[in-house]
Amino acid sequence: MTIEKVDTLVVGAGQAGIAMSEHLSAQGIGHVVLEKNRIAESWRTARWDSLVANGPAWHDRFPNLEYPESGPDDFPPKDEVVDYFVAYTKKFDMPVRTGIEVLSAERLQGRPGFRVETSQGAIEAQSIVVATGAFQCPVIPPIVPEDAGVVQMHSHDYHNPDQLPDGAVLIVGAGSSGTQIADELNRAGKRVYLSVGPHDRPPRSYRGRDNVWWLGVLGKWDAATPPAGAEHVTIAVSGARGGETIDFRRLAEQGMTLVGRTERFEDGVMHFAPDLATNIARGDANYLSVLDEADAYILKNGLDLPEEPEARVIGPDPDCMLDPVLELDLAKAGVTSILWATGYGVDFSWLKADVFDEAGRPKHRRGATDEPGIYFLGLPWLSRRGSSFIWGVWHDAKYLADLIAIQRGYRAYHPVRGGSANA
Repeated sequence: MTIEKVDTLVVGAGQAGIAMSEHLSAQGIGHVVLEKNRIAESWRTARWDSLVANGPAWHDRFPNLEYPESGPDDFPPKDEVVDYFVAYTKKFDMPVRTGIEVLSAERLQGRPGFRVETSQGAIEAQSIVVATGAFQCPVIPPIVPEDAGVVQMHSHDYHNPDQLPDGAVLIVGAGSSGTQIADELNRAGKRVYLSVGPHDRPPRSYRGRDNVWWLGVLGKWDAATPPAGAEHVTIAVSGARGGETIDFRRLAEQGMTLVGRTERFEDGVMHFAPDLATNIARGDANYLSVLDEADAYILKNGLDLPEEPEARVIGPDPDCMLDPVLELDLAKAGVTSILWATGYGVDFSWLKADVFDEAGRPKHRRGATDEPGIYFLGLPWLSRRGSSFIWGVWHDAKYLADLIAIQRGYRAYHPVRGGSANA
């Protein structure tokens, strides 16, 4: 049986794989992109129905195509994001093959390249780009046993309020996903408890400019490494209803009960850390620090942007902060479901190569590993803060395509017989 051979194999047809394909094509590098489901599958099925992009359309896109329906300052709904990526693959005639799962990949013996086993046969490739991203395996902490008498669901599987049974809901995790879902359920009439841990809380906009613009001009998107201890800081920001700054005090005023970080579950009772006020205060400090930096930038550069003193007004602490709930008897409180917005793990077990640390995380420098021919794309902080965002992954892909092209040139070199080494 003939084995298909290709220069570069890209695994995954989400935003990372699509960006990679564009740049490989620009370099004239033959490649295929394999996707076990459909193009942009995570946007289709691993997001809730009402989700919109967390950044405005002028920013959260690739450079060579605009969104067809959303205006520059709109926040595209998830279905439009899916259509955008599908249209992008067609615009550049990308060699994307869907419904094909990569089962294993390992280096060939005695010659360069890799043998990749897929659900539709084997492929030999000189290079592999792992573009499956960082949101592969939903993580639910082993806190509440399955037989606790409540429905447990990860935010990955949540789509709309009708999925949940009657009764109150506890949402664990107050990043962008957890907070937006909590707000949606509260607006749908649910009794909502939201467990709030440490977080950053940037302004959605300030003085007429969106947060993504401030991150750009203040150089924060290009930060090469996160601050010490902040590698996995939760960020609470939302594009819902045209974009709004997340304000936990306002959510409490609207009927939500805020609690601290979830610690343990015993005999039907959930226990929370006494850190709610501290977590919210630190989020406020982060929020105000961004305003300070923005004001300083405006002054330094002489920009004529309208002042916004009301942005610095912090409302009074709600009762749930002044007298925090440290224990919650789920049955007595009528809690019938727990929604875990607790992030994701990764699974690269199919890749048989020495490119991972003890925790199973890729070892790389800007996506390039010490194993020649293996690259990663779409991971948080791959090269900078913006690496896992739509626009950021496009620039990381260009860098990796350049590296692959350089190595391809070395492989193609053959000395001219009888020629001068200095010619």
